[in-house]
Amino acid sequence: MTSLHHPAPDAGLLSPGQAGSPAAEATGDAAVLAARLEAEAALTRAQASLGLVPAEAAAAVAEAAARPGGFDPVDLARRAASGGNPVIPLVADLTAAVGPELGPYVHRGATSQDIMDTAAMLVAARTVDLVLADLDRTEGALARLAAAHRDTPMPGRTLSQHAVPTTFGLKAAGWRSLVLDARDRLRPVRAALPVQLGGAAGTLAAFAAYGAEDPRELVAAYARELDLAEPLLPWHTLRTPVADLAGALAVTTGALGKIAADVLTLTRTEIAELAEPSGGGSSAMPHKANPVRSTLIASAARRAPQLAATLFGSLVAEDERPAGAWHAEWEPLRDLLRLAGSAAHQAAGLAGGLRVDAAAMRAHLGVTHGLIVSERLSIELAPVLGRSRAKGLLTEAARRAYAEGLPLLDVLAAEPELRDLDLTSATDPADYTGSAAALTDRALERR
Repeated sequence: MTSLHHPAPDAGLLSPGQAGSPAAEATGDAAVLAARLEAEAALTRAQASLGLVPAEAAAAVAEAAARPGGFDPVDLARRAASGGNPVIPLVADLTAAVGPELGPYVHRGATSQDIMDTAAMLVAARTVDLVLADLDRTEGALARLAAAHRDTPMPGRTLSQHAVPTTFGLKAAGWRSLVLDARDRLRPVRAALPVQLGGAAGTLAAFAAYGAEDPRELVAAYARELDLAEPLLPWHTLRTPVADLAGALAVTTGALGKIAADVLTLTRTEIAELAEPSGGGSSAMPHKANPVRSTLIASAARRAPQLAATLFGSLVAEDERPAGAWHAEWEPLRDLLRLAGSAAHQAAGLAGGLRVDAAAMRAHLGVTHGLIVSERLSIELAPVLGRSRAKGLLTEAARRAYAEGLPLLDVLAAEPELRDLDLTSATDPADYTGSAAALTDRALERR
């Protein structure tokens, strides 16, 4: 039994959408600790490559950093409270692991924020790579759905009510377009994720004092060691890398949330035009097959904007290291990465197995007894009857069709003014999908 005084790592009891996902593993405490150790080792290697520290020091730090299991994250977290960040005790433990002879070269010239920020970018890069891979899977599945259902008519719904007909192909193409929008925002952000190296106040002064002729060369070497971007300036209080990442992740979860919202509506029992690949059960109702994937995606999409807002708020960072703004980023950034990662992972599974009931979609076009094409009839009857008379006649015909459960075509056929008109085609919802097919084709041209 786990003691309350020795808590176990976060197992995801409050976050089933994230538990066990690749993004959860990529952002877990073990991954964060490993990234911080990697950032420390890379710094020493970069210094060694420029002759600023002995090669033996770089090897010793790398060897110690390669054994993250030798560092206790719970102990580090508890000891972090006194200094306000977890790098301070980590450096002490890493220095001890390296030994007294080479220990002085650990963290040489750096400040805690250099390591924290660089490690955060490493974690972000690896998580965003997972997100992008799942977005690729999602868009591929949606492209196949859009092509297969290019001409599948269904009710278009506005403000929760039937509006005019559309096609499921166009809806799926729209979902795919959102996924591609998210991808196109994430890719450049991922490519631009930078190392952070500035020393105590962003001047690189300590590195010069330790012998670097041009400390900017050390920043470039550091970036090469970690395969991250080289920043123009130390960005310890210039937080656009975090804000840009937050914006792209929020767009991603929102885009996937739109898909989930539509699926949640269309999988309702009384609609059942869509079904998830496998439904989740209920603890009390054996008959239920809940749309769990969409539910988890929707949950992520509702949380992400507030997390991004916190990260945007941290742009307002005073001095050369703010008291609180930087610290406020740590958990929201990890949470946002996890939410986007889990949402993308769920979306790939959802899109890949989504079941479409084209017959139900076609049947629902008739639920309003033909009223779904009243817009078309207004347009076509105006030249015959005059705009005002056409509107009045259709309003009364719609009332009768709805109240008496009659097909709109039958009600209109009984109107003396319309006896010479064949309105069969004009009242067929499948014939009023406009440019849906052409729009779908054009959307699918986007790569």
